[in-house]
Amino acid sequence: MAKVISTSLSPNTEKDDVFFAIISLLKFWKWQKGLGSTKLEDYFRLHFGFENCYSFNSGRSCLLAIFDAINLSEGDEVIVQAYTCNAVINPILKRRATPVYVDIKSDLNIDAQKIEQKITEKTKVVIAQHTFGLPCDLDRIKEICSRKNIILIEDCAHALGAKYDGKYCGTFGDFAFFSFGRDKVVSSVYGGMLIVNNNSYIKRIIDFKANILYPTKKWIVQQILHPIITNLFVLPFYNSKIGKGIMAYSLNSGLLSRSVMESENHGILPNYFPQKMPNALAEIALFQVQKLERFNVWRKGVADFYAIELDEYKNLFCFNSIDSRKDPIFMRFPLIVNNSKQLIENFRRQEIYLNDGWRESVIVPSKTDIKAMQYKEGQCLIAEVNCDKIVSLPTHIRLRSDDMKRIVSIVIDHLKRNG
Repeated sequence: MAKVISTSLSPNTEKDDVFFAIISLLKFWKWQKGLGSTKLEDYFRLHFGFENCYSFNSGRSCLLAIFDAINLSEGDEVIVQAYTCNAVINPILKRRATPVYVDIKSDLNIDAQKIEQKITEKTKVVIAQHTFGLPCDLDRIKEICSRKNIILIEDCAHALGAKYDGKYCGTFGDFAFFSFGRDKVVSSVYGGMLIVNNNSYIKRIIDFKANILYPTKKWIVQQILHPIITNLFVLPFYNSKIGKGIMAYSLNSGLLSRSVMESENHGILPNYFPQKMPNALAEIALFQVQKLERFNVWRKGVADFYAIELDEYKNLFCFNSIDSRKDPIFMRFPLIVNNSKQLIENFRRQEIYLNDGWRESVIVPSKTDIKAMQYKEGQCLIAEVNCDKIVSLPTHIRLRSDDMKRIVSIVIDHLKRNG
């Protein structure tokens, strides 16, 4: 029976992470308050050199904190790339501001040359997303923002550990935020870290954080249970209907949380954003982030393997000819493939689940109502065409050489059949 491979079902979780989650579940008196968030913030300061770090329960909450600090208001415009997540757009909408979409390049990052075309007197913010861990063109984007007096936010949700010009992504904008979502570079199922590089906003951020609540204990338990249930009861039986049934029941019953709630697909954030980072999840994130260097070295090695084995088809690579200033971490290895739905299905038949939500829509997941996101069809044609062709190969720590060979074999077979 083939090993189950998934890009979204706790891909970073190892045996010691499961054990750590079980211990965290038992420490019920430390679910909400404790030293975990402070230790996590200190780690980010000491290890990455970020001076001002503030943990929250998600990247969404980080964005809401930023928007409060800069007083983002109705009528203000926020430039953001097409091919992004509704988790970025919904905080903009909550402030009654207007998202302004800019098309992407072939590397799935914002086309810096097209940013100035979208700037108006109402433009207040540019969000620069480092898609799948590849740094965007930070020099050009930062120069535009500085010249136009526009606030720059780095979306580093996919890019923990990635570098640009030898410096960590997250050090270039006025603000940056990281995500510790269940399928991100490191995972505490939910969680985020806000970096403030513009000192004039620090007091506003501190005040904002002081005036929000911790998540409920029920919500915290939902997150702690995710690596436990997924790794002990879902993945071992996912080849049969048992594992899939357990996962469906856990989500539908509320035993586990969903990564994106249905309301978010229609422009409404759940009421647990914004909230503080609870102690239990901060401790899980700290346990994970100390593995980051090993994780990212492995990801780069997997990406190198794919690049070598698929060299004949390198015209399909999104990360082709990477600028020497950019040091990506390859959270995924995306390809642009004809008949991508068929390739996804071919993988599924081999117990490889690559439908990670980052496809089939310019604003993911695919169930997102793009009209509710104020996106009009035809605005960003490269993003619209490519989002239907993207297949992202896994790079996570749980892959082994045989898994990688199997993945490459399936891709090559598909390409020979479909051109």
